[in-house]
Amino acid sequence: MTAPHLWVRAEQRANETRVGLTPDGAASLLAKGFNVTVEASDSRVIPTQAYADAGCTIAPQFSWPDAPDDAIIFGLKELPSDGTPLKQRHIMFGHAYKDQSAGKILLQRFKAGGGTLYDLEYLTDDTGRRVAAFGYWAGFAGAAVAVKCWAAQMRNETAAPITPFANADALTNALSDELAPLDTKTLKALVIGALGRVGTGASDLCKRLDIPVTGWDMAETASGGPFPEILEHTLFFNCILAGPTTPVFVPKGALEADRNLRVIGDIACDPDSPFNPIPIYSAATSWEVPALRVHENPPLDVTAIDNLPSMLPLESSQDYAGQLLFTLEGLAQQDSTVWGRAKKLFEDHIAKI
Repeated sequence: MTAPHLWVRAEQRANETRVGLTPDGAASLLAKGFNVTVEASDSRVIPTQAYADAGCTIAPQFSWPDAPDDAIIFGLKELPSDGTPLKQRHIMFGHAYKDQSAGKILLQRFKAGGGTLYDLEYLTDDTGRRVAAFGYWAGFAGAAVAVKCWAAQMRNETAAPITPFANADALTNALSDELAPLDTKTLKALVIGALGRVGTGASDLCKRLDIPVTGWDMAETASGGPFPEILEHTLFFNCILAGPTTPVFVPKGALEADRNLRVIGDIACDPDSPFNPIPIYSAATSWEVPALRVHENPPLDVTAIDNLPSMLPLESSQDYAGQLLFTLEGLAQQDSTVWGRAKKLFEDHIAKI
C-alpha cells in the first residue's frame, strides 16, 4: 500500500501557533515512507526551517486547497469560513458533532465537496479513550486565565488581554507576582472533571499557586443537581465533555443567589451546544477580551476560550504531537480501528444532513 501524503497546513486563526507534528515526528513518518509536506508559517511556534531540515517538502502557507486530492490535510483549528466545498480528507478539531451552528456549516462543506473529516476530538482507542489530547494544558491555561480574572476583579478592573508564555514556569511566576499584593485567604476552587486530563491541569495550576482545590468527578455529580457547593467556591472550573445527560452546573438563578463564586472557567467551552451545563452565557470569550461579566454586584465573570493551550504553545505542541504520532503512523491503514471509527462517526453525521 502506498504510504500517505500528510500535508501540515499553516493555522489561519489569530493567536494559534500550535502544531500537531514536530520535526522529529515528521522525520519518523518520512522514515516510514510517508510524503510529508509542511506549509511555511511565520507564526508557528516551531520554525519552518526545522521541518525543512528534517526532510519535509515546504509549501507556501495557506496553499492546502491546491494540494493533491489524495493528500490528507492536517491542522488543528478551524478552516477559513468561506463556504467552499471540501474535497480532501482533513484531520482537525471540527467541533461539528454536538449541534454547534458553525459545525453544521462545516459538515455541509464536506458533503458538498465529497471530503472526509477525521475529528481529532474523536480519535479513540478500543476503550473509548482519546489517543491524544491537549486537555492537560487547556486545563492549566484555563485555570490561569480564571485566576487573572479574579485578580482583576480584586483591583476593580476587568481582565486584560492574554498573551502566550514561554513555558509553564513563566506563566506561574507571572501569576504569583499578580496575586502577591492581594488578599487570597478566601480564594478556593472547585474542579468538575478532576480525574481527567483537563481537570488535572486546572488543579495543578491552582496547587502551584497554593489555591485550595476541591475535586469532583462523575460520582459527585451523579445526583443531577442542584449543586450549591459550586456557589460556595470562589472559582469554578468546568472540565468535562458535556453530553445529553450532563446536568446543569450553574443555572441562571445562580446570578442572583447568595454566592462566593466570582469566576467560572468554562474550559470545556461549548457555549452554543444544547448540552452547555453553564447556560448563563452563550458565546466564547477571546484572548483580547478574556472575561465576560455576567453579573455586576457581586461580580461574576465567565472565561471560555477555545484555544487555551496556545498560551503555552511549545509545551502543548510537543506533548500533543508525541501522543498522536503513533496513530499518525497508522494512517496507511485507514480502515483500522482508530481511523475507521473516526470515519464512521463522520459518515453517521453526514447522513443526517
